[in-house]
Amino acid sequence: MPHLSTWTLSVLPLLVLSLAYIAQSYISPLGPAPHLGFGIKWYCTAFSSLLGHAQAFVMSPLHALSEAQPGYEVQAPLTQPHSQIKGSGLPMEAISEASSEVPVDAAADVDPRPRFKRRIVAVGDIHGDLLNAHRVLQMARVVDEDGLWTGEVDVFVQTGDILDRGDDTIALYEWMEELREQAHGMGGAMITLLGNHEWMNAIGDWRYVFPSEIETFGSISTRQKAVTTGWLADIWASNYTTAARLPLHALLGPPNTDYPPPEDSQYLRANAGPLSHAAFSFVHGGLAPSYPNLQPFPSAINNISDSLLHKLRSRDPQPPPHPPHAYPGLPAGTTREEARLYGSDGPLWYRGWAEENEARTCAQVEQVLQKTGTRRMVMGHTPNLHSIAAKCGGKVLIIDTGISHAYGGVLSALSVEYTLEPVSGGGWREQEVVKALYADEDDELLVHATRDLAGNELL
Repeated sequence: MPHLSTWTLSVLPLLVLSLAYIAQSYISPLGPAPHLGFGIKWYCTAFSSLLGHAQAFVMSPLHALSEAQPGYEVQAPLTQPHSQIKGSGLPMEAISEASSEVPVDAAADVDPRPRFKRRIVAVGDIHGDLLNAHRVLQMARVVDEDGLWTGEVDVFVQTGDILDRGDDTIALYEWMEELREQAHGMGGAMITLLGNHEWMNAIGDWRYVFPSEIETFGSISTRQKAVTTGWLADIWASNYTTAARLPLHALLGPPNTDYPPPEDSQYLRANAGPLSHAAFSFVHGGLAPSYPNLQPFPSAINNISDSLLHKLRSRDPQPPPHPPHAYPGLPAGTTREEARLYGSDGPLWYRGWAEENEARTCAQVEQVLQKTGTRRMVMGHTPNLHSIAAKCGGKVLIIDTGISHAYGGVLSALSVEYTLEPVSGGGWREQEVVKALYADEDDELLVHATRDLAGNELL
């Protein structure tokens, strides 16, 4: 093909564009003019296609000239190819964050392994106080001033005892369900636990129910139906558990992934690898070293819990509440395991980590952590009105500070910030920053732990 002169390269595009303008003048968004009929539209469409080929033909020498100039290079893609990401051993959900932090002009020199982070907030016993609960969740940036999910937290955990000792039972549970839906819509999650007071109400033990709270339901019978077979009992059965295990990294599975995982689990390798035990446990009372049903955690506990709750809901008729009537106790057919769940060393009532000699209990903490596949235990139930209590080097975290006006304790929340990032030259660095957040006091650093992991693979 003869070499095109500069004049040809300059004039030919103008000629082609002029012809295109004439053709396009016959094509209106409203369709061709009636006197032109259908034919002109067809020819102009064909001409437009021809025009595209002509422009490509005209511009190709210009691209060739540009590529021949010194210093010209093809721009790197803004995102890593799938083949590069796959070898990192990390889930795809972490990729977008890592890509957004990489300057485009440095893409060739950047470690393709993505950085992972997760923020968790946990709140203890609320006991019927909507106002203080709202203050705490807003302070921890779980909700905004209107009580709506902010999206600044990945997981919010509430460790039970939402009701009793206050009047806001209905409003609190409705708010929790609204937040659950909002969190899900924004990629977050909520974990809500049954405390001993939820169980007391399901059994029929109303010793801590205020008459003013009963009035918010309308009557004793309406309230009893709600907590045994009605809307509130349905929520407890569907969205609440007695124990929870929250992996810090998505590689270990979603919330409540069992430890140890079953042999056919897709999370088996990760939970046996370098990130094994990178998780927190949550219960209301505590996980006693003597409690026999710690594995697999948490399903061993939650399966027993589900069974007992089903038996309580199936009583017909439901026994009248105590007081003034006799204490109804556990239902007929309760198994030994179900009775142990509700016993003094069960996860609902155990206070040993809070009240027993710390030197003795801390000697037993590792065996519980090993069995449950966790690094730290979080619990409520036993109030310390002054602060969140961190024991055993931060491996035991007791977060009930009496935030309800019934106690008058400090308004607090537990914050966990976890990061896993690649280290230059190979390997990874884990970091856990655990803080006690207070509405009216300075935050308190409870744990700052780092771990260096050798090698590039995490599975």
